[in-house]
Amino acid sequence: MKILITGANGYIGRHVVNKALQKNNDVICLDIKPLFNDKVKNIEMDFLEKANDPSLYGFLGRPDVVIHLAWQDGFNHQSEVHLKNLSAHYAFVKNMIDAGCKSIAVMGTMHEVGYHEGKIDENTPCNPMSLYGIAKNALRQSVLAYAEDKDVSLKWLRAFYITGDDNNNKSIFAKILQMSKEGKTSFPFISGTNKYDFIDIEVLAEQIVTASTQNNISGIINCCSGNAVSLKDKVEEFIRNNNLNIKPEYGAFPSRKYDSPAIWGDNSRINIIINKGN
Repeated sequence: MKILITGANGYIGRHVVNKALQKNNDVICLDIKPLFNDKVKNIEMDFLEKANDPSLYGFLGRPDVVIHLAWQDGFNHQSEVHLKNLSAHYAFVKNMIDAGCKSIAVMGTMHEVGYHEGKIDENTPCNPMSLYGIAKNALRQSVLAYAEDKDVSLKWLRAFYITGDDNNNKSIFAKILQMSKEGKTSFPFISGTNKYDFIDIEVLAEQIVTASTQNNISGIINCCSGNAVSLKDKVEEFIRNNNLNIKPEYGAFPSRKYDSPAIWGDNSRINIIINKGN
């Protein structure tokens, strides 16, 4: 199977590329920076600038599956670039559908939902409270609406709190590692009592590739663990596992207004997909 992965050199993208290769797929990597891997075909370009080009799908090799991960400033939830690039992301997905791609997966986020207490499934109402969440939610609504009467299996893969490979991301865990390297023994933190659905990047990559390459289940698919764990417990576990001499100063910062006491994903659909894939 020929798979095109956008944002292939990003934090999630590199792991998705490796999983796709492990499953013996032909992988085309699309990014503004090339991925140094001789097992893939690299296309180095800002594809959003050519999102409306009708020849783009052919130029990209007419892949069987498109996994659209590319997104700028994903860790900066109030960056205006989310809204600035929104129309180009929509145009790209629409272009791939119109050109004849039959299987497309687009990366979503729990931040589409906004403030919510409890489990999230594919029917949970969304009221995003950050520019990142607003843009992703608008993209989800628009591409799913466009694909509704088209001959395409469109998957919206909603990710939650990602851990692992912490030297290459911008999460709290990466920041803890950096502060420890700088010799700091403590750091200001929120209360840490909020509970989230944590998923390791390797598990997430497996879910993304498996969900993207099947066509039995389309629409919103939560890529998650299905469990809620407090941020405090996860941070302290991370410090212990890495033998770090640093501790959080709980309560130094307030939580964000869209951070609920507990939020996690319904993993029933992804479990069906993974079980069928095995």
